[in-house]
Amino acid sequence: MDEHALRELAEDRLRALAGPEAALREDQWSAIRALVLERRRALVVQRTGWGKSAVYFIATALLRELGEGPTVIVSPLLALMRNQVEAAAAAGVRAATINSANPQEWADIEEQVAVGDVDVLLVSPERLNNPDFRDAILPELTHSAGLLVVDEAHCISDWGHDFRPDYRRLRTLLTELPEGVPVLATTATANDRVVQDVSEQLGVGGEFAEAPGAMVLRGSLDRESLRLGVVRLPTAQARLGWLARHLAELPGSGIIYTLTVAATEEVAGYLREQGYEVASYSGRTDPAERQRAEEDLLGNRVKALVATSALGMGFDKPDLGFVVHLGAPSSPIAYYQQIGRAGRGVRRADVLLLPGPEDQEIWRYFASLAFPPEQVVRSVLNTLSQHDVLSTAALEPHVELGRTRLEMVLKVLDVDGAVRRVKGGWTATGQEWSYDAERYERIAAERAAEQRAMLDYLATDGCRMEFLRRGLDDPHAEPCGRCDNCTGAGYGADVDDDAVREAAERLRRPGIDLGPRKTWPSGMDALGVSVSGRIPAAEQASTGRAVGRLTDIGWGNRLRELLAAGAPDQELPEDLFQACVQVLAAWDWEQRPAGVVALGSRTRPVLVRDLASRIAAIGRLPLLGEVATNPSTTPRRATNSAQRVATTWRQFAVPEELAGKLAALDGPVLLMDDWTDTGWTLAVVSRLLRQAGAPAVLPFALASTA
Repeated sequence: MDEHALRELAEDRLRALAGPEAALREDQWSAIRALVLERRRALVVQRTGWGKSAVYFIATALLRELGEGPTVIVSPLLALMRNQVEAAAAAGVRAATINSANPQEWADIEEQVAVGDVDVLLVSPERLNNPDFRDAILPELTHSAGLLVVDEAHCISDWGHDFRPDYRRLRTLLTELPEGVPVLATTATANDRVVQDVSEQLGVGGEFAEAPGAMVLRGSLDRESLRLGVVRLPTAQARLGWLARHLAELPGSGIIYTLTVAATEEVAGYLREQGYEVASYSGRTDPAERQRAEEDLLGNRVKALVATSALGMGFDKPDLGFVVHLGAPSSPIAYYQQIGRAGRGVRRADVLLLPGPEDQEIWRYFASLAFPPEQVVRSVLNTLSQHDVLSTAALEPHVELGRTRLEMVLKVLDVDGAVRRVKGGWTATGQEWSYDAERYERIAAERAAEQRAMLDYLATDGCRMEFLRRGLDDPHAEPCGRCDNCTGAGYGADVDDDAVREAAERLRRPGIDLGPRKTWPSGMDALGVSVSGRIPAAEQASTGRAVGRLTDIGWGNRLRELLAAGAPDQELPEDLFQACVQVLAAWDWEQRPAGVVALGSRTRPVLVRDLASRIAAIGRLPLLGEVATNPSTTPRRATNSAQRVATTWRQFAVPEELAGKLAALDGPVLLMDDWTDTGWTLAVVSRLLRQAGAPAVLPFALASTA
């Protein structure tokens, strides 16, 4: 097939995909020609909505016409996969996906791929190292593939804002591809450093730059439909009140981004009370609920989804009319990626950022979850080297890492060849491994620079779109003429007193549930604690309550101030005491408490004792005493569930006098504490109280971090 005929066929496919008036951009055709006719490797860096997916779906259709095997697309998110399957169908391409949400379909899909009934197989990067998939399916898939696509390719670079260790496995996959199989990497968010990194890893730049097949296509990152603005408001209640008053004015339906899961629920709850159809969306949302929420937004059945960054890459709603951020992301590049959801198929979309003073504290928290120090990583390797195979849960008690960071470390070590994922867990390979401290320090410095750049974005009096484009090293960056700074117009920061008062009342409404722990962590025997499996019902706490979360935009600021590391130990402030009374008054317990117990505290004994004493007095309940702390133990900040249980296990005891009072009770006890993190201290102490005779335990804390 000559080039002219191939282009005509490509144009036909595009019209089927995008409508009868659609025509290929020259860079789209350049990429398609490179992949189909020249079988090259290419990196395409183009703005959201440019049509990167059209390139690989049309290239797939043409390659299949030429008798080539199926396309394999490595795609990072379920929402993105669902959109891509639908888009492929519009282009006449049969697509299927293998991911964590459809294991019951894997066998059928694998058979369809084998017999040629699937043109595109979408897989998550995590699937590439699933032992069954990696060892049984991937080799054949690699051998027969007609095209490999790496979508959202910035995830492969730990210089990028959204690094995912599993993407590094693509380096191995690339080395195993047969000669002549084209490779396409796509992203909308990559500066020069990330482009260089991705290019070198995918073989489209760096040492491969002189090889035939090397191609990098970069275009302007301007988004002509977006109207950017910043609205500065003094308080959380002013921001929420402003949003409630102005949400109806924003065009169409859209996304309201928050920085924490707690804020998604808090903001969505308030907006529903104000009469808006909204839903919350985060990584903790049930998968079925997330899909329904996406469909409701796509169908304009909701005004907005209040979401964390879990609703991000690849979510495709061409008529999305606005994106609002309550709180600033820590990176202008991450911000550009998120606002790219808006305005793909409409002439105007409003993009507004409402920063808060707590944003930088949240940035610091997430920065603390970066790659850990060398000695911590070495402990992971040393532990694995002493066992044949350990699951993540069984490894956790031996290392100073929480589950999320441990999984990240294992993935990095796996990609580097030091460990290997096998059935049942992980095993050490014995391969020598070096800790690249210089690289991690440079990355940390880069993250700090991104945070400073985000503050500069908020403060700039220049063009906001130009600022973002320069941050992405867009050589075509110039003033947009549309943002609030370019036009001298935009949404004002005025908000009426009634809106602020209503928001304040909602934010000051205290009370959240504390779910009880029901199962002990794995591997406790290794730490000298002989418990396992489910916690017996007779030793469990009941569902408890707290005034609020430290991450709340309402009570969070007040609680963080009281409980900060350097804050003085003091009696309970009156406003928080009244909040506690409200929470207790609204507590729909099955049986009224029969007494109050304080949980002994070494850091805030005055606060906890005063809390217990005042609640006992106002509730006309006996103050039974205090769970004692063991002076011979040294509390430490444990990093995962197993170590937290072990640390707490020997730290507390029920004095004989208190035990005698508990045995005489005919109702539950209120267990009072200042704050709870994982819930393990409350679980262990509740077990002690139940064993001492308490009929039930109702935990109560001022704050929760969950």
